[in-house]
Amino acid sequence: MTTDLRNGQLFDGAKLPYFPNRTNRFDLSFEGKVVPVAGRLGDIPALRIIAPPRDGLLTVVHEASPTSLVYDDWETFVGFTEHKDFKTAVAEHQAAGYPQDHVRERYSRYSKALIAVGDGRGNDSAMGMETELTAITNPYDADFNDQMEIALTYQQAPRQDVQIEVYERDADKQVTVTKYRTDDNGHATFPVVPGMTYMVDSVVLRPAPDVGKTKDSPQWESLWASLTFAVPQK
Repeated sequence: MTTDLRNGQLFDGAKLPYFPNRTNRFDLSFEGKVVPVAGRLGDIPALRIIAPPRDGLLTVVHEASPTSLVYDDWETFVGFTEHKDFKTAVAEHQAAGYPQDHVRERYSRYSKALIAVGDGRGNDSAMGMETELTAITNPYDADFNDQMEIALTYQQAPRQDVQIEVYERDADKQVTVTKYRTDDNGHATFPVVPGMTYMVDSVVLRPAPDVGKTKDSPQWESLWASLTFAVPQK
């Protein structure tokens, strides 16, 4: 069994090799047992394992090491805050007197993938990541009703009334994106279609804790939670 790590957009991006210094966490969860991935330096695909000997739901958990970026221009940063629904970030940036020509950000990715082994029955669970998407329903269950429910957390608390994006890819690799909002419990439910692959995405944007310490310190820190799964044909 193999799985790629990718960095990109709309289900597309470069395949990333496994490097321990770029990985804070790489685990597998199966039947309530969590084990680290024993990756080899430079592996592509990054995940190469022997499938579990029993049917069930396998959850792959990956936390990438933080990466820094500089926005090319102010408009790009403003567009990012608007797209991801950070309503106060621009005003906070301006009020703090941060520069607009070199907006610096540090970002970290907290990713999970649900993989069916055989019948895929089982349950996803929270894995203690700083921000995390957890499947409440299992799209591989035989009685799944094509309504996917997820829970979103930040520092193990529900994220209420925030935007999530659902990316839906068909067999021709055409991708559509739909936005939803979480409820008072940090949950969201959305319809899915058999034969499609999905990725759910939500972002935390917060002031960087080390802002101002050096000339290259970021002003902002973003945390990206994602959950990828497929809906089998019936």
